[in-house]
Amino acid sequence: MELIFASNNRHKLEEIAKIAGNQFTIKNLKQANCEGEIPETGTTLAENALQKAHWVYDKTGKNCFADDTGLEIEALNGAPGVYTARFAGDDCTPEDNIQKTLRLLKGETNRRACFRTVIACIIDGKEYLFEGEVKGSIATEKMGEGGFGYDPIFVPEGFSESFAQMPLEQKNGMSHRGRATAKFVEFLNTLKKVSIENKSK
Repeated sequence: MELIFASNNRHKLEEIAKIAGNQFTIKNLKQANCEGEIPETGTTLAENALQKAHWVYDKTGKNCFADDTGLEIEALNGAPGVYTARFAGDDCTPEDNIQKTLRLLKGETNRRACFRTVIACIIDGKEYLFEGEVKGSIATEKMGEGGFGYDPIFVPEGFSESFAQMPLEQKNGMSHRGRATAKFVEFLNTLKKVSIENKSK
């Protein structure tokens, strides 16, 4: 099965492809010759993910999926939430977001946080949603050089290392995106199995 991922983010594609394995062909927007500005005006992660998936489907008519991720920090009343990717401004970098987060939490003892990912897919015209989350805390400084986004400052519950300090396989086993992707892949495998059974009848 071929799927178009509504993103050109190399790191996200690597994480998802690692979990999906070789049984699915996943193309990013560039590889699918799908160009343009993807809308992202929803007020929830699910709305944003569905909006992005429908944008790709409307352009290509092919099976596709999109994700939206939010970091919810307790001391910041759930912020940045749906604005996670542009927390420090529309043209910000991941480093800008990290520095703003650390600055806002300076001296704060409650550093509890939760990462949530929603994956929306459109398969044969029908839409489906899958969600994954991981609880943790925000470190007082950056730790590690791996990963991307907020990984250097997010420490999952029960660990002392940040996501940026973990091998990809370990991170995928517990991360919000890894958990959502695992549910998504399980669903795709079920569809594949049903399709094979129907063809053999």
